[in-house]
Order: sequence, then structure tokens, then C-alpha cells
Amino acid sequence: METIKEPELDGLDRMLVEALMIDGRASFSRLAEVLEVSDQTVIRRYRRMRTAGILRVVGLPLGHRVGLFESWLRVQCTPDAAVAVADALARRPDTAWVTLNSGGTEIHCVTKARTRQDRDALLLQKLPRTRRVTAVSAHSILRTYIGGPARWRGPDVLTEAQVAALERPVTAGPGLRVKLDEAELAMLATLSHDGRAGYPELARATRLSESTVRRRLDQLRDSGALYLDVEIDPLLLGFESQAVLLATVAPGELAAVGAAIGRHREVPFAAAITGSANLLAVVVCRDTDAFYDYLTERIGALKAVQNVEVVPVIRTVKRAGMLMDGSRLVDPPSQVIG
Repeated sequence: METIKEPELDGLDRMLVEALMIDGRASFSRLAEVLEVSDQTVIRRYRRMRTAGILRVVGLPLGHRVGLFESWLRVQCTPDAAVAVADALARRPDTAWVTLNSGGTEIHCVTKARTRQDRDALLLQKLPRTRRVTAVSAHSILRTYIGGPARWRGPDVLTEAQVAALERPVTAGPGLRVKLDEAELAMLATLSHDGRAGYPELARATRLSESTVRRRLDQLRDSGALYLDVEIDPLLLGFESQAVLLATVAPGELAAVGAAIGRHREVPFAAAITGSANLLAVVVCRDTDAFYDYLTERIGALKAVQNVEVVPVIRTVKRAGMLMDGSRLVDPPSQVIG
């Protein structure tokens, strides 16, 4: 049997990945200027990674800004069923992340439903009817400390000057709800597949002029309703150890602990959730030794953390709306905002 080799990224590839994490719609000429290479080099590197399914820039709505109901699900399955259930969940348009965890009998899933009824139908009707699902716990995501518009700083290959040259000013006001119209929904549907889609393509999708599309897109980004995310398997960046931490923190210390964990380079996502374990964090480390050091030294130094459960991530089935085939990203058959 032929062994399929994982693609390899060199130093410039990693610099380009981090640059896109800072501004996913930065022009190729701007990226080339900051990385000190030619425009054609940046274009060639980007197209190679995207065509191979290594990397995808996606435009996503910020759930609470546009009225989505976000939940984190923990699904227990019989040993023979987890892969099939995870694949079925991944093909639903209202799921954003799906992973196989623990010993292969547990699935973690983030859902983004347009209405409470849609969310409740999945939790109360569809999942319980699957006989091979033995338990489901659902937790509301209350506050995100890192993730979404707040980018992961794990790659850490650009200089401070390069980062500053690419960062966009933050203009969004706190907690403002944005109601999306049909044209904006059509724009988001296109951006969910390609966050770097050109203005002519967005104009065709929305039936608006290019100048109107440009203005609308800027407004959505400035309001915080839309953010650009870069999806890539952390393994390709040299991070071999992935796990979910479920921590119990005293309520009065939750905000401070969440903010502290959100500043850790090992953490691409952390949020306050409902439940006895009230803090969820995804941790990505170079190897198990580095993970041990992170757990004992970084988490261990946070005295307000009362209890921690570590759940290994075995496989990512869906990442920010994209299906995973090994380390490669694949478009799902259908997609809605989120």
C-alpha cells in the first residue's frame, strides 16, 4: 500500500500563513511587500497551498453579533459508531467544528443555529433518535476569550514590525447586534467557501455593484459581524499534540483566568461555557512533552483553576465549516452562515 505523505511547509509558507491570519484579505502586493518577496512568489505559494487543500481563508459571521445560537456539544457513542456519527454531524450545515476525541467514543461539536427551534431540534429530536448515541451534553458558549476575530498567535514567525504592518484597526463597538439582509447573507455564503473571493464574484452573488459590495464588506468587518479566519491543520505547522481542556474556575475569577489563557500561544480557542466545567480551551503543542510543560507550568500557575479534565483530540472531521480529508480541507456539500 502506498503511503500518502503529508505536505510540507517551508519558512516562507509559514510566514504567509501567519500573515493571512492577521488579515485574510490583504492584497497579494501588500503581503509581498511585508514578506519582502515578489508578488508572483506570494501568489504562487498561496495558490499552491489552497489548491492542495492545505489552507483556506474563510469569511465567517461572529455568532452573537448576527443572532446565531452557539453551543458546544459533547456526544458519547458506542465504540463502533463514533466515526459514522461524527461524519453525519460534519455534513450538517449548522455545525462548524467536529472532532473525534478521547478513545474514539466521544465527539465534540460546535453548532451555530439560526433559531432556538433549529438548535433544539438537533438536541432534543435528531441526536437522541440515533440509537448508537448513548449520551449528549450541550453547553452554551457565553464568552469567547480567543478565537474568531481574535487570532491564534501560535505560528509566531513574523517580526513585530511585520505584524503591525498587517493589522487592521479595531473599530467594532461592544455588543452591537447586526441584522443581515439577503445580499449580505449571499455575500457570507460566498465568503464561507473563499474569504478572498474577488469583488466581481461577490457582486455576482449579491446582485450589487462592486463598489457597493466593497463598502458593505468593509462595514461588516468594521462592525465585527464578519471576520476572516485561516483554516489549516496545526500538524502542518509542527504542532503534533492537540487536546481540549475543561476547567472549573470560581465564577469571580472566570474572566481573569479566561483572559490569561486567551493570551497563551498554545491556545487557539478558549471560551466560558455553561456547566460545572465552565471554561473550555483547545490546546495545541509541539509534542506531548510540550503539552505536559504547558499543563503543569502555565495552567498550574493559575491558582483559581480548581479542576481540569484533559480530552485528547484524535481527529478533526470538520474545521470552521470545511470537511477534513486527512490534513486537507474539502468543501461540504452545502453551507449556511456560521
